[in-house]
Amino acid sequence: MADDKTVSEEFGIEQGLEDLAALDEVEALRAERDELRDRFMRALADAENARKRGERDRREAEQYGGTRLARDLLPVYDNLNRALNAATDEQKAAAAALFEGVQLTLRELTNVMTRHGVKPITPKVGDMFDPQNHEAMFEAPVPGTKAGQIIQVMTEGFLLHDRLLRPAQVGVSSNTGA
Repeated sequence: MADDKTVSEEFGIEQGLEDLAALDEVEALRAERDELRDRFMRALADAENARKRGERDRREAEQYGGTRLARDLLPVYDNLNRALNAATDEQKAAAAALFEGVQLTLRELTNVMTRHGVKPITPKVGDMFDPQNHEAMFEAPVPGTKAGQIIQVMTEGFLLHDRLLRPAQVGVSSNTGA
């Protein structure tokens, strides 16, 4: 043998194996890079979603955080209204200052509730029953009404911004004819 080259050197097998190993390493690094990029993008998206969720929760807490207090004040509103409506004209005249004080208190309570987003739902006799805003306390056939018409209003309902705080309590006609 004139040349001392080995067969593997002569045909470049060792170099080919080194090239293959380098290509495998490059491919492995690319795969790792792609995986890390994907994990980074997911973590970034998760952080953005958490920020948006936190912002939404903060807004809702600010807007609806007083729900329990508002619900607790509704019986006070109802009782002041009942007190004013229960008195006769003679009683109102005899205790004019007392009734004026009750009216002022009710007006101030109403103003405070309005400032905080509490709005009344005031159905009228003859309106159609709306299950989204009304609670039917009873049904009765009343001549001259249609089924589903409100025939009596027991208590007003209330919304807190756009959420139902308490439905209006009503009586509904069960007539099938007009």
